Amino acid sequence: MRKEYHKLVRDLIPEHIRMHGDACIIDTMSEEDYRQALREKLVEEAQEACEADVSQLAKELADLYEVIDTLMAVYDISLEQVRAIQERKRREVGGFEQRIRLLWTE
Repeated sequence: MRKEYHKLVRDLIPEHIRMHGDACIIDTMSEEDYRQALREKLVEEAQEACEADVSQLAKELADLYEVIDTLMAVYDISLEQVRAIQERKRREVGGFEQRIRLLWTE
């Protein structure tokens, strides 16, 4: 039975599909479509990490890191640049260690 996806997948997924005796059709995205697909994949992987049980969390975080690393490469953003911004924001507005939940403002 045919199942439609139309989403970015890891490079070796088509090979794995074929090795299991199934057929698939792929295409190569334009740079613009690829960048958008990476952003969509970021949301998809974040949602999977959010829903993962403790035993699967590390796997889902690894998938999330893979997308983040690829996005950084595609947009020519260095890890040092990201870490510097992270540290600045931590100094200015803090991290998440105190487990604060904002209930309301007025």
